[in-house]
Amino acid sequence: MSISQRHHVKITGVGAKPMVFAHGFGCDQHMWRFVAPAFEQDYKVIMFDYVGAGQSDLGAYDRAKYGTLDGYAQDVLEICRELNLMAVTFVGHSVSAMIGILAAIEEPERFERLVLVGPSPRYINAVDYVGGFERADIEGLLEFLDSNYLGWSSTMAPAIMGNADRPELGQELTNSFCRTDPEIAKHFARVTFLSDNRSDLPKLQTKALILQCSEDLIAPESVGRYMHQSLPDSQFVLLKATGHCPNLSAPDETIAAMRAFL
Repeated sequence: MSISQRHHVKITGVGAKPMVFAHGFGCDQHMWRFVAPAFEQDYKVIMFDYVGAGQSDLGAYDRAKYGTLDGYAQDVLEICRELNLMAVTFVGHSVSAMIGILAAIEEPERFERLVLVGPSPRYINAVDYVGGFERADIEGLLEFLDSNYLGWSSTMAPAIMGNADRPELGQELTNSFCRTDPEIAKHFARVTFLSDNRSDLPKLQTKALILQCSEDLIAPESVGRYMHQSLPDSQFVLLKATGHCPNLSAPDETIAAMRAFL
């Protein structure tokens, strides 16, 4: 099986330069359906599913490899190598923002720009750092997830999505969480929410755009501004969009901010 088959890679667009879209936890490439088509005239658009998500090959899941975000970054690099992608614009949502940063640190010559949508290098508060959660909050969240994945999904997805006045958005995220293999999702959640990649940020050479949502439960504004201060070459945009998934809740604003950066 090829790398592209393993990750259910889909390629569209008529442009020469590649734009790679990477989804967040509990999601798949379908989450980019309102944003990616806007770039098909100017870019070769590549979308994929991480192993365990969407229509990826579940048999390729390796708990040791995916015990850190570096394992996911290796998958991004393997996709880029197989497709011979250079001068990549990488668009990563949520945890994929950090995955993209790790990939670009390892092979900086391969990446031209990063678009980081709702990024966070650490979710747990620390000395002189506000990540948004106390450790006890995260431990409780993970215990709830371990004991009742479907209940956790139906409770957390609407809160993560925000936009309570548009319940169909929360329902879509709930459905996406519920389609994800529960055991893989539990492991990925633990890796995601216990990660601390703050020390990696100054190593990034690639120009980056930070798209920060207003009233984001997962990545509060303090985190976005910390990212902006820590990355050597970044732009920070505070969107009017609320919640954690502007690719679904505010695609037009997301597209406009990306175009201004690109």
